[in-house]
Amino acid sequence: MDMKVVIDTIWVLMTAKLVFFMNLGFAMVESGFARSKNCVNILSKNFVVFAVSSFGFLLLGWGLMFGDGNAFMGLKGLFFASGIDNSPATAEAYKGVYSALSWTGVPMWAKFFFQLVFCGTAATIVSGAVAERIKYNSFIIFSFLMAMFIYPIVGHWIWGGGWLHSKGMLDFAGSTVVHSVGGWAALAGILVLGPRFGKYANGRLNPIPGHNLSLATLGTFVLWFGWFGFNPGSTMSADPIAISHVAITTNMAAAMAIISATLLSWILLGKPDLGMTLNGCLAGLVAITAACAFVSVVSAIIIGLIAGALVVLSVIFFDKIRIDDPVGALSVHLVNGIFGTLCVGLFAQDKIAGIDTGNGLFYGGGTKLLASQLSGVLGVALFTFFVSLFFWGVLKYTMGIRVSLKEEVEGLDIGEHGNSAYPEFFGRKPAYTV
Repeated sequence: MDMKVVIDTIWVLMTAKLVFFMNLGFAMVESGFARSKNCVNILSKNFVVFAVSSFGFLLLGWGLMFGDGNAFMGLKGLFFASGIDNSPATAEAYKGVYSALSWTGVPMWAKFFFQLVFCGTAATIVSGAVAERIKYNSFIIFSFLMAMFIYPIVGHWIWGGGWLHSKGMLDFAGSTVVHSVGGWAALAGILVLGPRFGKYANGRLNPIPGHNLSLATLGTFVLWFGWFGFNPGSTMSADPIAISHVAITTNMAAAMAIISATLLSWILLGKPDLGMTLNGCLAGLVAITAACAFVSVVSAIIIGLIAGALVVLSVIFFDKIRIDDPVGALSVHLVNGIFGTLCVGLFAQDKIAGIDTGNGLFYGGGTKLLASQLSGVLGVALFTFFVSLFFWGVLKYTMGIRVSLKEEVEGLDIGEHGNSAYPEFFGRKPAYTV
């Protein structure tokens, strides 16, 4: 076995494990930004969502994403990853090492695991946006459908040789495939669910603060750390120059977004808001994800500065139009997923990417690439939002998606799970005893 294949496989698996670890970060951020009476519910959703994503992606998702098919989706070997491996880093990446008949590059199951943790991330994004009022079983079923259908089909368009790939769209590590998909699905869910009780009562905005910013801060650190698997791992090979470049562009975008989000929240709100600072970090990470391999470090700094400002303005905007997002998921993942995707067209450099991006705006990219990026944003938006809206609607009119008002006021921990994250403070006992 060639040493390059071994090293690349270890790299892919190691970075996939870092992305898997991000599940902990999402659980901590979302539960910290929510009220204590809903903490168990959010922790449980974040735990179970990866399990159902694992089964859904294996059952059908991988086949739709990477199976032989057409420009829209895979059609052959759909179930249980039984078709031809059309995922990245196949024998085509190893010409001169082994023939396609004797070796297939990085093993398929290593790539499956890497793609799976991305699929789970997209589903987890929805959890925070619909928090504190959604039925547990409805959320789990939606997550299963998302892992089987929505994420894989969009992934096929861009990463599986589909129609957006053929148009020249670039999304290195998933600003659109992962983050915008999660964001559009979350927006559809929020619109069907409606805001939390009391959030916009009496014609005004009533802030509902989270119960534990310490937990949210720790979770953000975990996500920042995990992103060094998310973006550098998307090289699918242990290329020293590429992974070093991607790591530093990723880090600088996050760092600069922290600074701009903190400063702008200070100016607009009168104090440096920690919640805005944390979401600023995540916004910078989301925004750089599509472009991290294609842009210079200076461009990454600019992208991060804009992303941090965008997330603050977006959080304020969504509250003004009464779209209730408890954790700021739309502002982080949807708004900055779109922005990051367009940044490829604005800042890409062919010398870094090894791709002819033409004569471009700012540092590179070009109007042709920018048009391809925009078509990708619009195509994914229409498909993901309306398919998600359909799924949410079916769930609403069959099993229901929102808990009762009594349960929402009392807390989903008791109503949905029969226990509490902090029983000594609430004086409540589990629904069962030993």
